[in-house]
Amino acid sequence: MEAQSSVHPVHGESRGLEGEIVADVADGRFDLSSQPTMRIEMPVEALQSGNAMQDKELRRRVDARRYPKITGESKDVSQQGDGNRYRVRGDLTFHGVTRPVDGEVELSIPDERTLVLEGTQTFDIRDYGVDPPKILMLKVHPQVSVRVRVVGELQD
Repeated sequence: MEAQSSVHPVHGESRGLEGEIVADVADGRFDLSSQPTMRIEMPVEALQSGNAMQDKELRRRVDARRYPKITGESKDVSQQGDGNRYRVRGDLTFHGVTRPVDGEVELSIPDERTLVLEGTQTFDIRDYGVDPPKILMLKVHPQVSVRVRVVGELQD
């Protein structure tokens, strides 16, 4: 996650993603004849910026106790061009608000057991009922760029 502020960029990272991608894969690509489905969840508590004061204010703003997870769920997956890029349409639930999301991801299969899905999307946190944090002289802008890298193990 990356956001801009009145002072400097704000970075955050999480390694707590969990979820499931149900898809047939052939020749390193999704087989779209059986529509792939994806669901990922991230505990808000797992998001860390490296600055304890910023993390505390973020958790307070998003009411992490009441809304402990950010959830993304696909509704439709379609191929973009001839490569391994896909358009994913679905819903994102954050801070108790569910909104439609439309973005692109890239699929790679580095070995016979591993699937990697990567994408970047920008969100305006005000769309989810969250006011941007303000800490002393630091005012965070409402647009947040989220980069997701999902590494999964292929199962038979």
